[in-house]
Amino acid sequence: MTAPVIAETADVVSATPSAPAPAATPRRRRGLRRRPWGLYLAVAAVALAVLWALIPGVFAPGDPLTGVPADKLLPPSAAHWFGTDTLGRDLFGRVVHGAVHSLSGALIAVTVGLALGTVLGAIAGSVGGIVDDVLMRIVDVLLAIPGLLLSLSVIILLGFGTVNAAIAVGLGSVAAFARLMRAEVARVRRTEYVEAAFGSGGTFVAVLRRHVLPNSLTPIVALAALQFGTAILAISTLGFLGYGAPPPTPEWGLLIAEGRNYIATAWWLTALPGLVVVAVVLSANRISHRLGRGVR
Repeated sequence: MTAPVIAETADVVSATPSAPAPAATPRRRRGLRRRPWGLYLAVAAVALAVLWALIPGVFAPGDPLTGVPADKLLPPSAAHWFGTDTLGRDLFGRVVHGAVHSLSGALIAVTVGLALGTVLGAIAGSVGGIVDDVLMRIVDVLLAIPGLLLSLSVIILLGFGTVNAAIAVGLGSVAAFARLMRAEVARVRRTEYVEAAFGSGGTFVAVLRRHVLPNSLTPIVALAALQFGTAILAISTLGFLGYGAPPPTPEWGLLIAEGRNYIATAWWLTALPGLVVVAVVLSANRISHRLGRGVR
């Protein structure tokens, strides 16, 4: 009696379809949702902009300064991805070739702000006393002046052009780098391993070079990435106002300014270069945010 029951039960079990693993699909979906797709997209956008600046001829082989008058003000199409301007020049090619002006200007601005701000902050945080007070009061004065106004004042002294605009933007960012560097140096100086280095006979310069500065620079990297996007926006703003590169240079801010008179009839002249600027700036900010989280 027992054997037939067991056999019948086995047949029922074998006839029942095997259910899929219940946790496999939800776990895979959670893993996909956990991936920082926004960060990947931001890195791809910045990398594409850098490639535009390094090898523009690969993406837009034509001359960005010459056009076909018969093709003026054509809307975006397969032949002209961003349309054409009032002189029949391909707008996508001008945006691609203009990346070198905007990105190199932003790089100069970040370098100027990083170098001067790091030196001032390191001196203030390491020396302290009256030197710290004087340098921080200078930084407070720089912070009290709006960045655009400070940049315009410097440009009036130096003259127009992309390099001068970049230097002006970089001088406007010195205060931010100096304050952060000063705070990091003061924090690291109070740590136990720095006190141990001083106690073991290390000189002030040696401890500062080997221990304090290397451990204070990490947050500066995140700020530099953030300032890179801010510098692109500031240089484009100065170019839009006419203080950057002169025409017919395809600088991004100047491209937006050239199309503002045709925004009702040829919206792509202003909208598409503006979207490129916004995409690169937001991508740089996203990367800096990730670097800042890594620091914490």
